[in-house]
Amino acid sequence: MSHSLSHSKWLCKYHIIFTPKYRRKIIYNKYRESIRDIIKSLCSYKGIEILEGHLMPDHVHLLLSIPPKYSVSSVMGYLKGKSSLMIF
Repeated sequence: MSHSLSHSKWLCKYHIIFTPKYRRKIIYNKYRESIRDIIKSLCSYKGIEILEGHLMPDHVHLLLSIPPKYSVSSVMGYLKGKSSLMIF
């Protein structure tokens, strides 16, 4: 399913993996549910669709549909920055 802007159609899917500092295994502990909810809310706020996501003990897999008006690096900076502020 492609999405459209005023003069274009787009279908941008990205498989993104990110880890905590030093790859510490902290995601399955007390932070797992809050990380899931925070990432969902941040993505919905920006209009980013989460197609699939998995939380592993030391990393996160996300399959995201990101609109072309956002760069992948700006989306990841936003997700990692805001989620770390909201968790800690």
